[in-house]
Amino acid sequence: MRHLKPFCLILLFSFLGEVLHSILPLPVPASIYGLLLFFAALSFKIVKVESIMSASAFLLEIMPLLFVAPAVNLLDCWRDAAPVLLPVLVIVVLSTVVTFAVSGGVTRLFTGRRDKRE
Repeated sequence: MRHLKPFCLILLFSFLGEVLHSILPLPVPASIYGLLLFFAALSFKIVKVESIMSASAFLLEIMPLLFVAPAVNLLDCWRDAAPVLLPVLVIVVLSTVVTFAVSGGVTRLFTGRRDKRE
């Protein structure tokens, strides 16, 4: 029961994102609108971090369980997905490596820890 109020608060921002998505003619997903609104509410201290801490910790704990249904759905679509599996895997691996490299470079840039090459 202690998770109900914070979880409803999270759902409220998700709903507000859906409303904005239906009103604004921009190609932005509703979840992004909801996240931006939630970020703004947290930044301006409209919503206190402590008020959503229990629900967010709970959602993080059960996150692996939330991936079971999409994984089962992939098994149902295996015949359709099998021909493109290798290209998708290559793209995923390459994009992951590029993301790691860019993130590391940006982190070095912002932390001021550049390699001194002699």
